[in-house]
Amino acid sequence: MDELKIKQLQEVIEYTFNDINLLVKSMTHSSYANEKIKKTEASNERLEFLGDSLLGMTIALLIFNIKPELSEGKMTKLRAELVNERSLAEVAAELDLGSYLLLGRGEINGGGRSRPSILSDAFEALIAAMYLDGGYKPVESLIFKLFTPRVNNPDCSFKDYKTELQELIQGKSGLSLAYAVTSEHGPDHNKVFTVEVKSKEKLLGTGTGKSKKLAEQSAAKSALEFLGSCSLADSPDGAADEN
Repeated sequence: MDELKIKQLQEVIEYTFNDINLLVKSMTHSSYANEKIKKTEASNERLEFLGDSLLGMTIALLIFNIKPELSEGKMTKLRAELVNERSLAEVAAELDLGSYLLLGRGEINGGGRSRPSILSDAFEALIAAMYLDGGYKPVESLIFKLFTPRVNNPDCSFKDYKTELQELIQGKSGLSLAYAVTSEHGPDHNKVFTVEVKSKEKLLGTGTGKSKKLAEQSAAKSALEFLGSCSLADSPDGAADEN
């Protein structure tokens, strides 16, 4: 993982590692370790084991704190829903962990960056790496931030607005999309990016986020909302002219 990606990932999770090697290891899939390093123990598998326990405990604490009306049985069911593979993969996608993963050639070609099992394992490994590097507090902070909306509204989930927009545009017009960062501000540890999404130079949406990927998702969501209020036959060739 290069220095830029290391910096970007730390900005996304809002935590700066003292030992960068722990962060890199959390993003190292066994396929990469076996192919490049020839040492299985260099992968994130042991970190996944620790992260799984940390996550379960912290989610239980979160549910206990903000859902006093739930019985033990309902708390157990909600925790299971929040820590299953699908849920964790959604959270990992929200953080764009797929773009930071170190994967072997076969996994890359096989779509490993979006494979739910790999993404969920990477999130657990990341949690463990944070714990080993800085103790429990940063772990609790990140998990509470990511999962509080899900505890309050179990039906809410991350949506891949970029893919939804791409499918909509290509399906209706066959055109392509282009994302561009128009500004970034704030200190390195808390930078905010602004991104525009266009098609044929027509502005469809603008969004902001703590990383370029999150800002792109926000821009795509804005574009979908815009396109929902106009005729797709006119967009992006005509309806976006007003922007």
